[in-house]
Amino acid sequence: MAAEETTGTTTGTTGTTGAEKVRSGGPGPRALTDAALSDFLGERQFGTLATVKRDGHPHLTTMVYHWDPEERTVRFSSTADRLKVRQIGHNPLAALHVSSDDHWTFAVAEGEAEVSDPTTTPGDAVGRELLTLLPAAARPNLLEDETAFFAQQVAERRVVIRLRVGRLYGTALDIAG
Repeated sequence: MAAEETTGTTTGTTGTTGAEKVRSGGPGPRALTDAALSDFLGERQFGTLATVKRDGHPHLTTMVYHWDPEERTVRFSSTADRLKVRQIGHNPLAALHVSSDDHWTFAVAEGEAEVSDPTTTPGDAVGRELLTLLPAAARPNLLEDETAFFAQQVAERRVVIRLRVGRLYGTALDIAG
């Protein structure tokens, strides 16, 4: 796309947009280190999970996730009857795409996913793992709230999707505005 076809809000005193700067030879993408990518994943909680449909096309779904940098594992909560769970059972290759609010920075975590068995007894190992996926502020503080949480997870047939990350990559564009 030529620069004259670009529309958008202007930034600074030069009158160019961030997109125009990129096309006109402005700052290019900056590769992020593994540590920076890991930090970026840890700072966010929403991303797009890509799984593979039987026909080979990608299936994309926005998910809340939890990144464990020590294990290099991304965890998601889902229900046993969801399409993505079945797709992982047929083909474990998956990826998570996470973007900054302005979309100038992104990270992709690729690897093989596995799905736990559904939680079947309130407070079982899967239920406890599901509890750890909640942000600290959302975790039940009282025993009765925790009991209700576990019972709800069993009723919903909740599972944990674990994406074991084999490749982590992404870039940032240093664009203001």
